[in-house]
Amino acid sequence: MRGILSIMIVLVVNFSLLAQTKDDSPDWFDKIQIGGYIQVRYNGLFESNPQLECEQCDENWGEHGNGFSFRRIRFKIKGQISPRVFFYFQPDFAKSIGGSHHVGQLKDAYIDLGLDRLNEFRLRIGQSKVPFGYENMQSSSNRLPLDRNDALNSAVKDERDLGVFLYWAPTEKRDMIHELRKAGLSGGDFGLFAFGVYNGQTANQSDQNDEFHLVTRFTYPLVLGKQVIEPGIQAYTGTYVVTSQHPEIEVDAHGYLDQRAALSFVLYPNPIGIQAEYNVGRGPEFDRYTNSVRVKHLEGGYATLSYYIDKGNQYFFPYIRLQYYDGGKKHEIDARSYTVKETEFGIEWHPLKNFELVANYTLSDRRFEDYDNPVNTQRGGLMRIQAQVKF
Repeated sequence: MRGILSIMIVLVVNFSLLAQTKDDSPDWFDKIQIGGYIQVRYNGLFESNPQLECEQCDENWGEHGNGFSFRRIRFKIKGQISPRVFFYFQPDFAKSIGGSHHVGQLKDAYIDLGLDRLNEFRLRIGQSKVPFGYENMQSSSNRLPLDRNDALNSAVKDERDLGVFLYWAPTEKRDMIHELRKAGLSGGDFGLFAFGVYNGQTANQSDQNDEFHLVTRFTYPLVLGKQVIEPGIQAYTGTYVVTSQHPEIEVDAHGYLDQRAALSFVLYPNPIGIQAEYNVGRGPEFDRYTNSVRVKHLEGGYATLSYYIDKGNQYFFPYIRLQYYDGGKKHEIDARSYTVKETEFGIEWHPLKNFELVANYTLSDRRFEDYDNPVNTQRGGLMRIQAQVKF
């Protein structure tokens, strides 16, 4: 894996020897853009079981979620500061650490280095989203369901890690992705082909075993009449070190096999939208019969059906999502074991250009077990409401 990283570094050096494009544009500081979004939620409406919760989804869902809460307070600073250099920086101020709330935490900090004059080949260096799963890469400011699905999001906590990623896409496809993103639909500009090496311990965590994870992805958006579809395939492999466990649980200090493959399909809403993904693999998971963490089979996915309505300069997106996941969540304590069966339906309303309101009702059946709770299945329903301003 170290050899692969060396090859990517050599690519940077070689391409830097090419003739530089003359830049007659304004100074770099005139190209900086500032944006972001803020999300405020209330999760306790018609809640039937306060023991039902989802740690990865929203820390304020369940018995600990009393009153209103911030889900995200994001600010992004970015800019194409030269023809072949782009930077992106995004912190979040809605996290809780211990008893402290609204603590600042790094989300993204990376540079994109263009390897050719048109930037069709790019190296992304730093902490950024790992190209695995369409919904993982889709901005939370654009996604219809309030939280990402368990099945693919359990692969990469916070969707991000520190590494080097190679992206490729021809200019016309990058333009298409850019237009979809402007319309609030696309998952972002992650190329048609991606290959990367990254630490594998998820965002804001140090490497634990001196081994990299490898990831690759291929996707291809197509125009079919008035519709745009985007099929995709992706996979990653590596060794993950479990760093959160009860004292009674012994874990392998070198780590556990961690690998997955997934298929994605997106039909962008015009007016009907479909988004579906499914992944299979192996990874660390708590085993209640041996009180240990073992490598086990995992699988699961989701399907979201939506409809776009335009009424008097106001936009509505009613939707329904079904999801299933059976496997471990490596980043939770004891690599907590899960079986999730969930249905949610809701509507996203855009009454104003920079403001939206989402109402969502969730029916959930969740088994989540660790050393302290070796037999734990919770069922119930709740309504959740979110207001978002985007700038």
